[in-house]
Amino acid sequence: MDISFHGADQEVTGSCHMVTCGGHRVLVDCGLFQGKRQIHEDNAVDFGFDPQAVDFLLLTHAHLDHCGRIPLLVKRGFKGEAVTTAASRELARLVLLDSAHLQEEEAERRQRHHRGRGAGGVDSGPLYGVLDALNAMDSFGRTAAYGEPMGLAPGLTATFFDAGHILGSASILLEAEEAGRTRRILFSGDIGNAGRPLLRDPHPPTGADAVVMETTYGDRTHRGAEATVSEFLKVIRGALDRGGNVVIPTFALERAQEVLYHLHRGVKEGMLPEDLPVYLDSPMAISATEIFRRHPEGYRDEIASLFEEGRDPFDLPGLRFVRSVEASKAIKTVHSGAVIMAGSGMCTGGRVQHHLEYTLPRSDCSVVLVGYAAVGTPARALVDGASDVHLFGKQVPVRARIHTINGFSAHADRDELLAWHRETGSPGTTYLVHGEPGPMEAFGERLEGTRVEMPVFGARYEL
Repeated sequence: MDISFHGADQEVTGSCHMVTCGGHRVLVDCGLFQGKRQIHEDNAVDFGFDPQAVDFLLLTHAHLDHCGRIPLLVKRGFKGEAVTTAASRELARLVLLDSAHLQEEEAERRQRHHRGRGAGGVDSGPLYGVLDALNAMDSFGRTAAYGEPMGLAPGLTATFFDAGHILGSASILLEAEEAGRTRRILFSGDIGNAGRPLLRDPHPPTGADAVVMETTYGDRTHRGAEATVSEFLKVIRGALDRGGNVVIPTFALERAQEVLYHLHRGVKEGMLPEDLPVYLDSPMAISATEIFRRHPEGYRDEIASLFEEGRDPFDLPGLRFVRSVEASKAIKTVHSGAVIMAGSGMCTGGRVQHHLEYTLPRSDCSVVLVGYAAVGTPARALVDGASDVHLFGKQVPVRARIHTINGFSAHADRDELLAWHRETGSPGTTYLVHGEPGPMEAFGERLEGTRVEMPVFGARYEL
């Protein structure tokens, strides 16, 4: 019985881990690498295992860095069963189809620029296309429910627990028996930031023998929710008073819905104008919001009650859903007084780049970053105080006010991660993943009563 690591190893993206037990191979997540310049090549190389030999794929949640290589896995031979929660299954379909479309567009751009072949001879065609994404969804079989053990094979059981990160997200406990010995291996997935208004708090099981744990914010704490929302609304009010707009680079899953919720409350409580124009310029975020409305079982009781009463916590009088490219381009004629939410959250592509091109040079505008920004992304450059950023082949000056509001993070902070780990019991070994080396090392030094490992790509350990 062993565990091996094939992504998010001393970096934040590309989560992919495998347990081999009793002749069965179980893959937990198969995410896309994001952020670096050579990202296409990193995603295109071998997984480090044979996809045809994988029996089960367990998906913790539908963020691209956890599910984004599933179509490639299927394209290269995976014929096993994929398992996740009902909400994650719907969201993953949306995310993968969007990713496939972007892969095809990017491949066309590379061909137009006569790049031919990528670095190291890697084919510069798309990693996968829309048909591959649809084929990947056919791999999903049974649906997991929180707290209900699911038998995968003799001596192999998986139980999903609410991770509180995004709708449908889960930590997964894998109970594996081999040669008369049973091991309980807990995969954290991404752990949610407790106390947020929409989703329930994370709920880990106890008694794990080994834990594979994310460390995205392993070296810092978030601001309190009340102070975060207050700052957020003040930033918007300030930009409106200066005669500018506010651009919010938005992650389509959960972050967009939470921002809409707080804007809804800001208008309702009189802190923002009742007729405030809010543009949700992200077809994926719009579709995700519709999926969120179909799964009230994932919310806190008070939010679920709003849905039951026919009251939509995401609705605003001035909310405009922007689906078409033409309508998106028309937003640039709105010179002041608007909030523009657009993907992608790390500003690596999508419609937000066009809005940034018009907004960043204007000192009367604000850009509000409400999520994690990986190294190498335009969002990270803005967080780090860059005087200009590279967009559409040119350097765009940064004169707008840049605000980083980490209290909206869907990730647990250092103290919450430590508390989550304590609830799992006294695991013999804790494998730290999904984090940059500095935060990961700082977090590992605070763990007590467990052996700490920080795997590198391809590392394999006996369980």
